[in-house]
This record gives sequence, structure tokens and C-alpha cells, in this order.
Amino acid sequence: MVRTPLTPSERRRGERFGALLREARGERSMVEVAAAAGLSAETLRKIETGRAPTPAFFTVAALAGALEISLDTLASACAAEEADDVQEAVPA
Repeated sequence: MVRTPLTPSERRRGERFGALLREARGERSMVEVAAAAGLSAETLRKIETGRAPTPAFFTVAALAGALEISLDTLASACAAEEADDVQEAVPA
């Protein structure tokens, strides 16, 4: 199966999502959070740095549970920032 290339908007959304996860992780180590979510630290590192900008739903759900963030909160944060991207792209 061939994956279509991600758009710049999708890449930015992945970077914002990663930054949100880093912020939510706070002082906890990457290894601690990854283990609590059932992921490898390398997978979490890729998501946080935007190198894996489209993680699977169950990965996102596991991270939300480990970080005690609701999926609604994650979706709202990413959607709000995406709306800002759209407004910036539209000429005034």
C-alpha cells in the first residue's frame, strides 16, 4: 500500500500535536509516559517531534489516557490551531 504524501497543513498539525503532548507530559520522562501508553519511547519521540505526524487512533487514545487528557481536548486544540492556519492562508 502506498501512502499519499502529507500536505503541509497535515505536517503542521502533526507538529502541533507533538508539542501538545510534550507540554502535557510535563516533567514526566518520555520512557514513563510511553510505557504507560503501551508504546515504545521511540514511537513517542517520533510523534512528539512531528516525524510521525499521523499516529493511529488507538495510539492517540492510549497517549490521551496515559496523560489524562480527553480526546475531545486533543481534537479541539488541533482543530482550533488548524482554523488559524486556514485564516492565515486566506488573503485579506
